[in-house]
Parts: sequence; structure tokens; C-alpha cells
Amino acid sequence: MHRPMRADATRNRARIVQAARDLMADHGLDAGMDEIAARAGVAVGTVYRHFPAKSDLIAAIVAERVQQMAAALDALQARISAGADARTEIVAFANDVAARMGEDRALKAAAGDLLRPSLSSVEGQARDTLAAVVAAGHRQRALYSDVTAHDLALLFTTMPGEEVTESDRRRWLALALRGILTTPDR
Repeated sequence: MHRPMRADATRNRARIVQAARDLMADHGLDAGMDEIAARAGVAVGTVYRHFPAKSDLIAAIVAERVQQMAAALDALQARISAGADARTEIVAFANDVAARMGEDRALKAAAGDLLRPSLSSVEGQARDTLAAVVAAGHRQRALYSDVTAHDLALLFTTMPGEEVTESDRRRWLALALRGILTTPDR
């Protein structure tokens, strides 16, 4: 029988996840468990009680980012389905992801999960939503006819992060978008 967590354990877990999220956004997945515990204001043993291995904590952070990315893709698809211009929406979404890639190192790991062959239900839903965005882009002739959902997932996965300047990341994105977006008069 699975017992619910006590209120203090729930608060500690939330503080640990928040601390890990902040540290991993700033320093990547290499943030140490001792550092995470100190930031969360708990003993390192408390961190290990909630997350027996660092990989468990990383998986929780990446899963959270995947859910956020899936929600953002759902909102993108809803706007396009409601009649918004696919080209404008795709460019705005890609620019938002590019900005966040420069601020959050864990986001790149989450974006990479969109390409994994064995997907969780959230990741599978995100891929389905991405396919719907691509289909709408094709209908509006905003995307070249050979562009696939996998291509967009690959674009987000390979997008540079904090290792390059924001201006270089934006230039990279502008060049990449030229390869998938038709010109407005087509």
C-alpha cells in the first residue's frame, strides 16, 4: 500500500526540486547533491530519501520540463487551430525556446526527449501536437511540404544553449528557420 507523503516531506520534496531546478538551469545537470541540499535548506540525506540517485532527481526535473514544453506546444497548436498565422506562431515559439535555452540548461535535455524512440505519454502527446502544428503549417503553406514533426523536434534539440551568446543563438535560429519556412508569398 502506498501511503501519502506527510506535509513536511511534501514541502521538502518541493524545495529540493526547486533548488535542483534553479541550480541545473544555471549550472547544468552537473549540480551536486550537497549543493542542492544546501540551496533547499535540507540535509543531504533528505535529498537522497526523496531521490535515491542523482539520476532520479535529474529525471524529475527533465520530466517537469517535458510537461512544460508539451503544454507550450498544446497552446501553440490551439492558437494555430483557432486561425492564427502558423508562420508567425512557429517563429514566436522557436524564439521563445531559443531564449529559454540560453537560460535553462535542463531545457535542452527535455527537448532531447522529444526524439527518444520510447516516449512517455506526455512526450508522445507532445510529438502528436508537434505533428498537428506541422500539418497546420503545411495547410497554410508556411512550412515546406517535406518538413516533419521530427524536423521541428530536431531543430529544438540541436538549438544551441548557453554555450553561445544570445545573438549567435538568434542568428542560428534565423538560419534554421529559413530551411523550414516558405517565403510569405508562396
